[in-house]
Amino acid sequence: MATEHGRTEAQGTAIAPTPAARKHFIPLECNPEVMTALLRKLGLSPALQFHDVFSIDDPDLLAFVPRPAHALLLVFPVSPTYEKFRAEEDSSRTDYAGSGAGEQVVWFKQTIGNACGLMGLLHGVANGPARQHVQDGSDLDIFFQKATPLAPRERATLLEETEALKTAHHDAAGLGDTAAPEAEASVDLHYVCFVKSEGDGHLWEMDGRRKGPLDRGVLGEGEDVLSPAALEKGVRAFLRREEEAGGGELRFSLIVLAESLD
Repeated sequence: MATEHGRTEAQGTAIAPTPAARKHFIPLECNPEVMTALLRKLGLSPALQFHDVFSIDDPDLLAFVPRPAHALLLVFPVSPTYEKFRAEEDSSRTDYAGSGAGEQVVWFKQTIGNACGLMGLLHGVANGPARQHVQDGSDLDIFFQKATPLAPRERATLLEETEALKTAHHDAAGLGDTAAPEAEASVDLHYVCFVKSEGDGHLWEMDGRRKGPLDRGVLGEGEDVLSPAALEKGVRAFLRREEEAGGGELRFSLIVLAESLD
């Protein structure tokens, strides 16, 4: 599993956020320090931060990650195998229309080009125990309070129009170890977020370019997004598809939101 930090967004038109995205952001580098800085600027408590996950097979390396893990961001290449799977799975689904208190998870539809990093971050802190670490009255808290009662399309419009998100994203895009590309650049990686719902205890795959949140099955009490069951239902499913298809190099990276070590 690759661990180097890079800029992330899916390449090609097959999973473009909309037929003609109204806005584009500079792709974020998938870097724990960058992601943490962005969320803290918006109002995430210093009690949480992102961490690299260097291995899901080596118990000694996995032990370096604080637990419980609240959200897991998987970065992966958009291969033909993934495109085929995504199209087949989405073909039998209807567009998600959930909103408000009845939702198991809060999902955001992506309508901004090169914003998959931001979508992953929002999904990671809007759901599960991480939501309790968003500081009252902060930009993030205000955004979530406005967004939660709305239907997905209205949420997307609110996201597009929230200047605090745009400003924080722009500032974070200039950070990291690699040079920032142009806002409309196309790079070859994308990522999704896995969270555990506090409502039903299920593992949910969150990707703003899909038709809605994806229920990947129940997790037991005490199991988090880095537990063996969660990894089997989530990350390892991605790996198996690529391995079975003979997709070549498996350039997968992981970062996790958990307790701060500062």
